[in-house]
Amino acid sequence: MTLVLLAAVVALGAGVYVAVRHVPAILGETGCTAGTGRAAAALDAQQAQIAATIAGVAHHLGMPPRAVTVAYATAMQETHLHDPDYGDLDSVGVFQQRPSQGWGPASRLVDPVYASTRFFRALAQVHGYQRMPVYRAAQAVQHSADGYAYQQYQTLAAHLTTAFTGASPRAVWCWPAHAAGKAQLTPARRAMLEAFGPLPASQSPSAGDAPSLLVQASQPRLGWALAAWLVTHADRYRLHQVRYAGFQWPARAGRAGWSMGAAATPAGTVQAS
Repeated sequence: MTLVLLAAVVALGAGVYVAVRHVPAILGETGCTAGTGRAAAALDAQQAQIAATIAGVAHHLGMPPRAVTVAYATAMQETHLHDPDYGDLDSVGVFQQRPSQGWGPASRLVDPVYASTRFFRALAQVHGYQRMPVYRAAQAVQHSADGYAYQQYQTLAAHLTTAFTGASPRAVWCWPAHAAGKAQLTPARRAMLEAFGPLPASQSPSAGDAPSLLVQASQPRLGWALAAWLVTHADRYRLHQVRYAGFQWPARAGRAGWSMGAAATPAGTVQAS
C-alpha cells in the first residue's frame, strides 16, 4: 500500500477523511492520482490499473456505481488493490477468491477482468445490495471472518468510484516511467475491450500520420472512464498521449494532469497515441 493511501485509510478508520496534497512528491517517480481536491488519493501503478479495470468490467456488466464502491472496498481490504498469486489457504487475486469455493481456477482468478466479473456476478445475486451498507454487501459476497473490516474503506472506495467511473471528469492521471518507442495500440485496444466489452474502436492515422487508437464513447461518463483506463495503462502500452472532450494528458508531463488540448478530437471520441 502506498504511504498516501495508508494515511487515508487510517483517517477513515477514525471517521475522518484527510486531504491528500503534493501526491507526486510523495509517490516518487511513478504513480497515479485519483480524485480531486480533498477527495484525491494516491495509488501506485498496479492499484490504478486494477481500479480502472474494475470500473470497466462494471460498465460491461451494467453494474451501478454502488457495485463499484463495494468492489473497491472489498479489494482494498483483501489486497490493497493489488493482484497477488497467493493468499490465505488457496486464495488468489485482487479479491482473494478461492478456487476450492467455486470461484474458478487460480490461473484465471489472477486476471483482474475475470476476478471482477465473478465478483460482480455474485454481488448481483445479493438481494437489496444497493441499499445495504457497503461492508454488509461486501461480506455477503466474501463471507469473510470479519465482515466489518470492509467498513474502514467505504468512504475512500466511494471517492475512487467517482473518479474511475467518469462521474468526475479529468479525475485520474498518472506520471509513468515512460519509455520511448512505438505505442502498442493493438494490445491496448484488445485489453481495454476485454474490460469494457464491445465498443466502437479503431486505429487510424492522426495529425502527422502518427497512428492512434480511437474509441467512441456513448456518453461523457464512459468517455472519462475509458480515458482513465488508457492513462493508467499508458506505461504498459507505451502510450504518449490521451485526449478526450477537448482535454489532453501527455505522458511526458503526466504529473501536471489534464489540460486543454491543442487539437480537438471528434465529438465523443477518446483518442490515444
